[in-house]
Amino acid sequence: MSLARSERHALVHTMSEVGPDAPTLCGDWTTRDLAAHLLVRERRIDSMPGIMIPAFAGHTEKVRRAATDKQWAHLLSEIESGPPKWSPLFLLDSVANAGEMFVHHEDVRRASPGWEPRDLPVEVQDQLWRIARMVGRNSYGGCDVTVVFERPGGERATVRKRGPRTVVLRGEPAELLFHAFGRDAVRLEKEGDPGAVADIEGSKRGV
Repeated sequence: MSLARSERHALVHTMSEVGPDAPTLCGDWTTRDLAAHLLVRERRIDSMPGIMIPAFAGHTEKVRRAATDKQWAHLLSEIESGPPKWSPLFLLDSVANAGEMFVHHEDVRRASPGWEPRDLPVEVQDQLWRIARMVGRNSYGGCDVTVVFERPGGERATVRKRGPRTVVLRGEPAELLFHAFGRDAVRLEKEGDPGAVADIEGSKRGV
């Protein structure tokens, strides 16, 4: 089973446990709001441009809000089933959805007090390491700081080369990916000048 598929199942299970009104780390979205986003992202082709292009964001949000009216069990069932065959994401599920499903699963998990990182298998962390480096290259915009990821064991990757100041973010690939996606509920060591670290934290993170 692909990482995208296993994280999809885990996300739906967690959402089912916490219910439709639980908080997430996606701003003021509840789990129902997040579920509607995931459903629309995979099943409403007309709304897809607005996910990345601000000019179309209003339509995408209108479609997403309408999807929140669906029954909770129906939302979860359609997310669980994955992209339909006519969706552009059907053939790209294992590539396009691995990071998406992992991050949104953690958005639900880590919105609850007392969360702890999951003990993930090495092969999963290896996959997340590849995704984290890719996302990191498109993150941390708007600041002149070089960003280096370092995973346990010392393997490093410079994901952003900007200016003379360097910040090393050190931790498991899962934590590095979550940080690169713009989340602050992470377990990372941050090595560098305090001003540079602050610039990284305040930079444009995410895809």
